[in-house]
Amino acid sequence: MTKTLNILLAGFGGQGILFAGKVIAYAGLMDGMEVSWLPSYGPEMRGGTANCSVCLSEVPIGSPQVVTPDVLVAMNIPSLDKFVDAVVPGGMILVDSSLIDKKVERSDIKTIYIPATKIAEDNGFKGMANMIMVGKLFAEVNFCSEESLDKGILKSVPPKKEKLIDANRGAVKVGRES
Repeated sequence: MTKTLNILLAGFGGQGILFAGKVIAYAGLMDGMEVSWLPSYGPEMRGGTANCSVCLSEVPIGSPQVVTPDVLVAMNIPSLDKFVDAVVPGGMILVDSSLIDKKVERSDIKTIYIPATKIAEDNGFKGMANMIMVGKLFAEVNFCSEESLDKGILKSVPPKKEKLIDANRGAVKVGRES
């Protein structure tokens, strides 16, 4: 990882955008990094807009707001449209191509199209496209250690939903291999 990695995850409320950001943030924390996690969502919550800024850094973080992300994880068309031009040159966009049928026209960034929603459903992880994307992001950027990523999942899943830990792990594994 470079000194600082600014990640913006964006989609509809209910897609697990904030949860995915929390997993990434806790994973960075477990690796001893400086971390910030800043959620943002519309008043509608489920179905409204949601995005999450995550900063992972080896140095102190000046602002938790990610304005120019190194990585954009886009889970719907409005989010891709809104943030595509904010990604830094040389950055990366992960696109859930199950829900986004348009191509990124920028040539100065790396774009990865992954049908995360379809992959999740096909592998018995319905509703976990967010974790498929976390797995793919881990495979592409290696933002933390494998052990810390697992600890991030364990820390993020609340006790009342602990039965979902293995499913989250499985979805991340499938995403890594996609």
